[in-house]
Amino acid sequence: MLQIERFDVMNLENAIRGARNPMNSWHLSDSSYDETGQYVLGEKDLALAMKLCRAGSDHRKFLRMVFVSADVAAPLYWWKEYDTYKVATVANSCSTMHKIHSKPFVLDDFSHDHLSPEAQTHFERYVAYLEQVRLRYTQTKDKADWYDMIQLLPSSYNQLRTCTLNYETLIHIYHARRNHKLQEWHTFCDWIETLPYAAQLITFSGHPCDG
Repeated sequence: MLQIERFDVMNLENAIRGARNPMNSWHLSDSSYDETGQYVLGEKDLALAMKLCRAGSDHRKFLRMVFVSADVAAPLYWWKEYDTYKVATVANSCSTMHKIHSKPFVLDDFSHDHLSPEAQTHFERYVAYLEQVRLRYTQTKDKADWYDMIQLLPSSYNQLRTCTLNYETLIHIYHARRNHKLQEWHTFCDWIETLPYAAQLITFSGHPCDG
């Protein structure tokens, strides 16, 4: 299970202006804001952006200036793989250390959408036991119970993080992970495809990972 909410794409105007700096071609820029306040790339700016994107990462440095912020809820086993992309990313997560005991454990706190019926039955008992430990800890504040919660917490536990990254990082994520065996990566890559100018600037063919 993976959910993405409250996301924004920022700084596209400044990034495109920077893309024109090497040739001092600012006078050719034809982008503008529409009536909804969205920055819309003109034909010339988009053509330049696409050309630079396909010329390689050294030429498309302007994409590092296009920022994306999003709230992502995903299981810990997915976050371990996401953490591969440490360059140009920032994330603030909900704390398991400080707040794991602050609400009851329920089944939907965990990604269980691919469990077999037998595994689901066993996992429901497991979650019920975690809740017993949590209740005991809230009453006693015994650190042994707190450690039980932390060390028994499965990697399917869904954690919310507010993430900031950029279009260049999204290129690497999309082309490396879109065919991954984890469904969560498919969901994430499907979301990437919905971002402004994703087809032209992120998901285009010709990336080394496509081969």
